[in-house]
Amino acid sequence: MSGYFLYHSIGTFPGKAERMAAALAEFSGIWSAEDDGQWPAALAARQRFIDAWSRLIEAPQGTLTTAENVTSALYSLIGALPSRRLAGKRLLIAADCFPSLHFLLAGLAERFGFTLDTVPLRPGENWVRDEDFIARWQEDVGLALLTFVTSTASHRCDIARLAAHGRAMGSIVGVDITQGIGVAPFSVAQTPVDFVVSTSLKWLCGTSGAGILQVTPDLLTICRPELRGWFSQPNPFSWDLDSFSYADNARRFDHGTPAILASVASLPGLEWAERTGVDAIRAQNTSLGERIIAHALDNGWSVRSPLAASERGGSVMLTLPQGIDPAKTVSSLRDERLYCDARGATLRLSPGMVTTDDAVDALLARLQDLIGARQRRAS
Repeated sequence: MSGYFLYHSIGTFPGKAERMAAALAEFSGIWSAEDDGQWPAALAARQRFIDAWSRLIEAPQGTLTTAENVTSALYSLIGALPSRRLAGKRLLIAADCFPSLHFLLAGLAERFGFTLDTVPLRPGENWVRDEDFIARWQEDVGLALLTFVTSTASHRCDIARLAAHGRAMGSIVGVDITQGIGVAPFSVAQTPVDFVVSTSLKWLCGTSGAGILQVTPDLLTICRPELRGWFSQPNPFSWDLDSFSYADNARRFDHGTPAILASVASLPGLEWAERTGVDAIRAQNTSLGERIIAHALDNGWSVRSPLAASERGGSVMLTLPQGIDPAKTVSSLRDERLYCDARGATLRLSPGMVTTDDAVDALLARLQDLIGARQRRAS
């Protein structure tokens, strides 16, 4: 039995350890060889990672590059925009965004001259409604950052609707796809946005440090990243100090010597997701998630996530009743080899391809013991 419900955190797939070990061992052999083949092989490995990501989201060639994480990717994009695109304007974001991005933008607002406008949740609700985001989105919004799937409720926004409104307003539209990519369909070809940030963790089963930034060709042409270096150039080996120029593709967002190991370690997960297919991953996840939701509703438990699968990512969030200690709940489940986590009183459950039906049965039975006992005492 695999009781792994942590796909919102790291993510895994059958044979992950062996495939990662093989990829890293191969790279170790190349990097340790006493010859001059290291960098050609390393950059080729990084390019395979970039190509796999480009296929995954159907991005045009040359529009995607690597980043350490979503926060650094967003910083690179903000710092690359012409000042007129943000100065004196609002930057719109939802209150249920990933907090790290809000922390970054709040710190950059004064420097870049924009007002950070955070769309709040309605009282008593668990996610920001798309219609509330649109209601705050007028022509003075220079940039809007969307969250594809939230990490607190697994709410999946209607990117097509939001992006269409953004185009009508003349805003730059970006989207953080971290919590949804790999378990929910997303394509920049089918749903055009101006830029995308993400990581290879979670449903893509990669490692930390393997983030990406994808920028549409039209926006790329006007971006001048302030974080730049020798790899930002058309020819990284041009060392003429007085003739710097930007590469004509996403490599202009590169800077110093690129990191390679995270790409090498994450490529097996990307390849597994591509072989398996998002539709198959989602079908299995939805089946297990709906079992959890049905049981929760039957027992009067509070579900924080949307009930409709079309409006939900891959996670099911439950609100633990008052008097139930979240840390003790997670620890008790861990003792049964059932692995999840909590944010405050929110229990986050994300079943994936290694999660078994028996594990779901065991999870629900254990929660029945913990929550049901509390409900009986309260009544």
